[in-house]
Amino acid sequence: MNPRIARHAVLTAPAIVLAVSLSALSANQAAAQARSVPTFAADPGWPHVPPQWKMGDISSIAIDADGNAFVLHRPRTLKPEDASKAAPPVMVFDPNGNYLKSWGGNGPGYEWIQREHGIHIDYKGFVWIGGNNCPTNGLPGLERVADDQLLKFTRDGQFVKQIGKSNQSKGNADTGNFHRPADAWLHPATNELFIADGYGNHRVAVIDPDTGAFKRMWGAYGNKPVDDDHCDIVRRTDFSEPGSPQFSIVHAIRVSNDGTVYVADREFHRVQTFTLDGKFIKQVNGGNRAFAKNLAFSPDAEQTFLYVGGDKEIAIVDRKSMTIVGRINDPAVLGGGHHIQTDAKGNLYVASTGVGMSRLLYKGMSASR
Repeated sequence: MNPRIARHAVLTAPAIVLAVSLSALSANQAAAQARSVPTFAADPGWPHVPPQWKMGDISSIAIDADGNAFVLHRPRTLKPEDASKAAPPVMVFDPNGNYLKSWGGNGPGYEWIQREHGIHIDYKGFVWIGGNNCPTNGLPGLERVADDQLLKFTRDGQFVKQIGKSNQSKGNADTGNFHRPADAWLHPATNELFIADGYGNHRVAVIDPDTGAFKRMWGAYGNKPVDDDHCDIVRRTDFSEPGSPQFSIVHAIRVSNDGTVYVADREFHRVQTFTLDGKFIKQVNGGNRAFAKNLAFSPDAEQTFLYVGGDKEIAIVDRKSMTIVGRINDPAVLGGGHHIQTDAKGNLYVASTGVGMSRLLYKGMSASR
């Protein structure tokens, strides 16, 4: 037996599954080289931001059923001389990039997040927004509180519900609050909201989106999550398999049509997959190469491809085998992005925080090599 696989075999059940999956990944690598993959071209004119406004760091982009892009940005990151021109936190553009409307910020009945992070539009048309502010991060213009809540709005910005309260988290065991949640995704088949919770906690949390009732949670490999709360991001250096039994930053989450949960564990450079009830399936690890910053599905019915961002590029992953079959490294990508999303036509939207945002137009499949 290969010594490396033998070493894994004496660890845990997830490690055994992982060793098998990595072996399969290696065996399929040659075939992947000949695979036809999606191709893209930059859309340099997108979007058209009204000249009277300026946008801060672009954190996340969501696409609604009409193909409109809801762009979440951080107005408080603007330079002092531009603060008077700050656009509202949510800017909405039509499929051609034309400005439609904007909303967000403080309002009656809810606590607006301090540091805008993730935006998701569910199948019912509701908009979910979370933040990742930490009380001791020292960033200018922010209150010294943790963003421990998720906010739910209509697409016109009408407040619907707040789940959790600012600065109230009691850790991973808390079923009433989140702790700096990074992302969310609603699965229509079960009407459950899956939350990448996230920066302060290190878990996947599942709730009822209508009532806010907590349903279940899990950590890496389906383990019970352990508290490890700090503002400083711990940059990992060891990416050997099977990896830590706990998540680092749970930065992005997606649930496929067939009910597989994909979790981007950013600082450990890995994407782990689970059943809907939190049973570990397999993972793909980027090794020393930055990986698992974000996730998006190709829009075909089978969701054939999973897009996974790194530092300078976006990997194209075969969703079923979890094999990397291509890479998107057009200069217009602005790096691998902070959060990414696709629309019904297959176009790819990249929110790149400090360097802006971009749209890559889907150009069809490459020729098989």
